[in-house]
Amino acid sequence: MEKDLYNETVLIQKLRNGDPVAFEKIFSRYSNKLYQFSLSYLRSEADAEDIVEEVFFKLWQNRKTIKTETSFRSYLFTITLNFIKRHFNRKSRADQYKRELLVWFTSGNDRYESSIMYQDLLDKLDLLIDRLPEKRKQIFIERRLNEKPVKQIAEEMGIAPKTVENQLTHALHFLKTEFEKEQFGGLLFFHLFIRP
Repeated sequence: MEKDLYNETVLIQKLRNGDPVAFEKIFSRYSNKLYQFSLSYLRSEADAEDIVEEVFFKLWQNRKTIKTETSFRSYLFTITLNFIKRHFNRKSRADQYKRELLVWFTSGNDRYESSIMYQDLLDKLDLLIDRLPEKRKQIFIERRLNEKPVKQIAEEMGIAPKTVENQLTHALHFLKTEFEKEQFGGLLFFHLFIRP
């Protein structure tokens, strides 16, 4: 046990110095544990995978500030729990938008007209996606429509995960700006069906 703690301390020190091999070893040691932990809360394999990706991305970003005198295991699980809470907060907001959308579609709006508007918004989304730069468009489709993890997209396209995330951020900002022009209905559509 003491030897394991020593080895982990060495790994963390190497990670702080930017050693990718140490990062891979830490990933191998903890990724499945964090995945199972996330899955127990989220009940979704895809969501649990996303959480683990986010945790290790943050770990790499903050590697230089990791403290070796505190429990590294607790540190990782705390980060994971925070991401899980954030996920539920986003879901709660989405559920609220769903309720608002239902009320809006069923009060004072003809059902046929509402369905036409929904289809119009879907058509608008297709047109807006086509307006994205080619690489950004490909990344958006793979992540949001095909539901591929960021890491997989990065590997398939030969780019860094951070580049994938930056492209997604730009794409979502563009779409949000365009749907805001549709006022209430368009903005609800964006938050309900597009926003992460």
